[in-house]
Amino acid sequence: MINNVFGLIYTGEANAQLRELTFSRSVAAVPFGGRYRAIDFLLSDMVNTGISNVGLIAQRNYHSLMDHLGSGKEWDLHRKRDGLFILPPFVTKDNIGVYRGTIDAIRSVLGYVRRSTQKYVLLTGSHTLYNTTYDAMLRQHIETGAELTIMYSVEHEFNREDQYDDLRLTMDENGRITDLSLNPYFPTTNFRGCDAYIMEKERLEYLVEEAASHGEFDFMRDVLIKNVNKCRMYGWRYDGYVARLDSVNTFYNHNMALLDQKVRADMFNPMHPIYTKVKDEVPAKYTDSGKIKNSMAADGCIIEGEVENSILFRGVHVCKGAIVRNSIIMQACYIGENSHLSNVVMDKGVSVLSGRTISGYATYPVILRKGSTV
Repeated sequence: MINNVFGLIYTGEANAQLRELTFSRSVAAVPFGGRYRAIDFLLSDMVNTGISNVGLIAQRNYHSLMDHLGSGKEWDLHRKRDGLFILPPFVTKDNIGVYRGTIDAIRSVLGYVRRSTQKYVLLTGSHTLYNTTYDAMLRQHIETGAELTIMYSVEHEFNREDQYDDLRLTMDENGRITDLSLNPYFPTTNFRGCDAYIMEKERLEYLVEEAASHGEFDFMRDVLIKNVNKCRMYGWRYDGYVARLDSVNTFYNHNMALLDQKVRADMFNPMHPIYTKVKDEVPAKYTDSGKIKNSMAADGCIIEGEVENSILFRGVHVCKGAIVRNSIIMQACYIGENSHLSNVVMDKGVSVLSGRTISGYATYPVILRKGSTV
């Protein structure tokens, strides 16, 4: 049954709340969890479900994303039939190459959608991460006779400052959606959409063309909310851990949450492995002066100083006498001798010279832009 589904991932989100993290990359290419990128979770979820045809809609700052994905080999998507299709923007008489929203983006790739032989489409964004398979969601979609099924989770905490594409669902006792609201000032329900939707391919084509013909371009506002009483929409509940990369604060908090064994076991469930680009590097090296506590260190790291409650990506060098606490250090960063870092997010290739002290807050971490020297 799942062989009758293809995936469509929209990676064109422009979330200014992620600040320097998306200055030179798309949200889908944002590093996460020590050695992964956001797109790894979405692709792995689909591949673990058995989906072998995935289209990826790119819009801006997608060079880093394309370099990471390559041919799709790591996700077993380098195939003669189906496989991974990267769909960058292009100019036609109907499309100027700049998408105003998801509707424009999907409409520009309707040729790929129509060529896909599968009956159903799984449409996702790229800023909501989780580890699951979609078999049960598709099964419910078919059994209920739904025209559109929305994946959602129960969210008990709410911070308006971190709100981004916050779709709230109101449902009856049968799970049918009766109302939808986007970025509500005071949410009246804890059911929050996970930015994943299943529908028939022909239904997607109709909804997109209908919205475009009325000059509409936002999928959530102009398709979901406006059609909630016209289409049979149902919700499918996901009870696992959900990491929404809505802002720098949520990015920091969800990364730090991986230090909790329960969260780590859920996000990296060995039954549903998360695949990523393979890099042949030596294991992490710990010298006699190196100390590490409650942290994650990827391969290629050299630990000569002290690291506590932190996540180190590949190739990080913490020199002797340096202290790193409650921080996220991305790939190929260098932390000089006797430097002190606390509540810091360092992007790739940042160098901190000897004797520097950089300190932020758990509620407002300091971000060091990619390739900078402090």
